[in-house]
Amino acid sequence: MTSPVIHRVTTLDLAVRPMIWPFAEERRAEIAAHFAENQRERPKLWNGRVLLGRDAVFTDGHLAATYFETDFASFLAWRDWGFPDTAVFNGFGMGALRTSDGAFVMGEMAPHTANAGRIYFPSGTPDLDDVRDGALDIPGSVVRELGEETGLTAADYQAEPDWHCVVSGRAIAMIQVLNLDMPSDVARAQIEANLAREAEPELSAIHLVRGMSDLTPSMPRFVTAFVEQQFASR
Repeated sequence: MTSPVIHRVTTLDLAVRPMIWPFAEERRAEIAAHFAENQRERPKLWNGRVLLGRDAVFTDGHLAATYFETDFASFLAWRDWGFPDTAVFNGFGMGALRTSDGAFVMGEMAPHTANAGRIYFPSGTPDLDDVRDGALDIPGSVVRELGEETGLTAADYQAEPDWHCVVSGRAIAMIQVLNLDMPSDVARAQIEANLAREAEPELSAIHLVRGMSDLTPSMPRFVTAFVEQQFASR
């Protein structure tokens, strides 16, 4: 597999346009069967509407791409079957929470989710709630996902202006560093207290990454590549 490439950009231009996805149309019956099988294992899976990207171009600190709407079942099949349509990518925002003592805060996805057991920064596949004036609002998506997963709001952290876009296979993780004005143990305790108040939280555990030795195989390569770069630059 090709090593991840990280582009540092200051602007995101992500237009949302109507498009028919041939993969989803041509393999509809197979996709439905695949989703039904996944739903038997994880009954909480919901076939909502999500957004996937095409035609990503990086130029002079700028990322431009076009997004289109599809159903989660088609996205899941495309992902699980090894990304048969290579013109499409999964492009999403991530909030890299960094505490005052330099640790990164990650969450472990709960058993009922599609990514059960995976450990990464708060994030989610963009959906229609993230569209503003015909464009995908990745900063808004990051704030929303952070709130849903951790209970933190934009008042709890200071967002750095740049985006670290990690291209890894058919994924583009648009990662923004969010600086928390609290040490790592306090941040973890606050998030865990919020999770304890929820009936069915998206996260099952909180992990602190203080150094390279804290990286694990349960973390996607686009996450570990970003963290490795961050620690190397200190």
